[in-house]
Amino acid sequence: MKQYTGLIFFFISFAIFAQEKDIWFSFPNKDTTLIGFKDKNGVIKIEPKFMGLTTASKFENIISVSEECKDSWKSYYLTKKGKIVGRDSLYVFDNTPDCENEGFIRFRDPKSDKMGIFNSDGKIVIPADYSNITKVRNGMVIALKDAKKEIAGELFFWTGGKEFLIDINNKILIENFPYNDELNFYSLEKSKEKGKDEIREYFLGTDGHYYSFINFDKEFKHWLKKALLSDLSKANLEKHSFDKITYWKEPMGWTSEPKSKFIHQNYQFIKLKLKELTTDNSEYFVSSNGLNPFIYETAEYEKYFNNCREAIDWLYPVKSIIISSRNKADSGQDHFEFLRTENGYKLIGVSDAKNNLN
Repeated sequence: MKQYTGLIFFFISFAIFAQEKDIWFSFPNKDTTLIGFKDKNGVIKIEPKFMGLTTASKFENIISVSEECKDSWKSYYLTKKGKIVGRDSLYVFDNTPDCENEGFIRFRDPKSDKMGIFNSDGKIVIPADYSNITKVRNGMVIALKDAKKEIAGELFFWTGGKEFLIDINNKILIENFPYNDELNFYSLEKSKEKGKDEIREYFLGTDGHYYSFINFDKEFKHWLKKALLSDLSKANLEKHSFDKITYWKEPMGWTSEPKSKFIHQNYQFIKLKLKELTTDNSEYFVSSNGLNPFIYETAEYEKYFNNCREAIDWLYPVKSIIISSRNKADSGQDHFEFLRTENGYKLIGVSDAKNNLN
C-alpha cells in the first residue's frame, strides 16, 4: 500500500498572504504616457511616473518598473513599502519583464548574466547562481545551472547544464529534474513509495521520498475519454462547458454566446466532430496553450490571468483539440478549446473550418 507523508501545498500560505494585502491598481496620466497606482478607494499611492517596461496592472507585493531620468532610462524592482532593489537587473523575456507570482519575482544579474529571485520585501531568497529559472509555483522553481547560452540570430537557447527542482530557500528537492510545462506543481504529493497513478509523474527526491505531480496532458486526455466522449448528450456538453462559449464567425470575427444557446444551435456539429475522436481513423492532436488575453477580455476570465495580464497557464492551461478533415483535399481544421478551471476542464472556444457555426 502506498504510504503518504501528506499533501504539500506551499501555496496556501501565499494565497492567504495575498488576500490580506491591499492591492493597488494602475492608472494613466492625462495623455496616457505614464502610469501610477491607486488603492481600491481611489487614493493615489504613486503619482504617474512609470513607463516602458512597467506592465503590472495590479501592485500586490513587488513589481518591475522603468522610468525616464533626464535623457536616460532606469529600471528596478519596487516593493509595496517603496523599497527599490535590483537596479538595472530586470529579468526580461520576449520584451516583457517578469511579473510576481506568490510574492516572488525573478531578476537577472547584468554582470554574471545569471538569475535569482527576490521575495516581496526585496530580499534575495535565491541568489543569482542559475542560468535560468521558472516562476515560483507552489513554493518551488525549476532551476538550470551551468548551462551555455547559444545565440541563433535574434534568438537564444541553452545547452548543457543541470536542472534541479528547488524550493524558495534554495534547497534542492530533486536532482536531474527535466523541465516539463505539463506538470501541475500545485498537485504535489510526497510519498515513501512510488505510486501507480496513471496521470501523475513520479520523481525521487534528495530526501529519499517520491514527489509526484499531475501531468496536465494525461489528466486532460483521461478526462476527455471518461467524462466527455462517453456521453455526448446536450446535458453533458453543457455540464462540461464554460458559461459562455467563444467562436469564430465571419464576418463578425470572435464572438460568444451563453453555453446553452450555443450548444443548442450547434449540437449536431459538435457531436459529430467530437464523436470522430472515438474512431480509429480520426486525425487529431492536442496542444497546450494559455488563455488568449486578446480574445477572452471580460471579467469572468480575470482570475485566469496574473497581475500583468499573462495567462496563468501553469495552473489553468488551455487544451486545444485540432481535428483534421477526413477529406485529404481539404486542408481546413476544426478547433475545440478547453480551459482547466477550479471545476475541471470546460469547453470555452470553438472554430469551424467551414464557418458553419451559428
